[in-house]
Amino acid sequence: MKRKLVLEDGTVFIGEAFGAEAEKTGEIVFNTGMTGYQEILSDPSYCGQIVTLTYPLVGNYGINRDDFESINPAIHGFIVKEAADFPSNWRSQMSLDEFFKMKNIPGIAGIDTRKLTRLIRKTGTLKGALCAENTPAEEVIAHLKAVVLPSDQVKRVSTKSSYPSPGRGSRVIVVDFGMKHGILRELNKRDCDVVVVPYNISAEEILSLSPDGIMLTNGPGDPKDVPDAIEMIKGIQGKVPLFGICLGHQLFALANGANTVKMKFGHRGSNHPVKDLQTGKIALTSQNHGYTVEEGSLHDTQLEVTHIAINDGTVEGLKHKEHAAFTVQYHPEASPGPEDANGLFDQFISMIEAAKEEGEKTCLSVQI
Repeated sequence: MKRKLVLEDGTVFIGEAFGAEAEKTGEIVFNTGMTGYQEILSDPSYCGQIVTLTYPLVGNYGINRDDFESINPAIHGFIVKEAADFPSNWRSQMSLDEFFKMKNIPGIAGIDTRKLTRLIRKTGTLKGALCAENTPAEEVIAHLKAVVLPSDQVKRVSTKSSYPSPGRGSRVIVVDFGMKHGILRELNKRDCDVVVVPYNISAEEILSLSPDGIMLTNGPGDPKDVPDAIEMIKGIQGKVPLFGICLGHQLFALANGANTVKMKFGHRGSNHPVKDLQTGKIALTSQNHGYTVEEGSLHDTQLEVTHIAINDGTVEGLKHKEHAAFTVQYHPEASPGPEDANGLFDQFISMIEAAKEEGEKTCLSVQI
């Protein structure tokens, strides 16, 4: 069965349909990872987007129970050059086609994904629609030009209520803006006593949970669409050690007076080189974001740039000059991607332990 991909600029691709028969609209973005498609399609940061994979063969190792980054994928569609019909892997439980039918997500295969990627790199991200082959393209293009894409993605993917992931170590409050399971896994690996909370929680509610540290997670969309979170961050920084990832990094910047801007086509892939300005070392990182912190807006803030992207010089890391708080634009938990930056979780735990020791010294000096 044929399926059509229509872009707002009038470009039309005809390919083979797989997955659900649903028709979906969304922002078309591309990911350059050579593997890890299951983590990509289940990453909540892709909420409302239609994802193009530049690697030509997708689905060859199937879908398994272990590699999900969320339970219910939030993507609106998948675009590939070739979708494997018969996956071969000892962990495989179903094909890409079977999984997408189960989750009501449409896919299209057999189109020139290199041409589509070059188009996005030239014009920037575009609105697009996956629809039946016989749907009049003119009607779809008119709809795409008129439609305003949703701005409530974080609300859609964040947990609706708080829940624990118990451990016997430091208590870490994880503010879920669209959390990948990999973040929770890394904290659990370090025996943290984790409490995951909704995106719209207040600073007072967080502090009432007696946290030793606070994690601001990744998530979809424009950080300026989450103003409550910006106010929350203002209320907690300086009181508890803080670590932010991706959207959490952008929200932290906004809370401290910096600005964020939309990128032309963003960073999405598992091979993005990032330089640590303190050590000079380069890490290959996993990334998925369409917005970035505007470097010029940092000059009158208490924030310092710690990492930059090698490819385009954009801001990839920040730390507060006075408070125990740092953030990165990339994904140290990877999933998928290299784990070069995994040590940042250890850095966060060390920061928490240092704050505890300082607190004990302060209490002792008061008693004396």
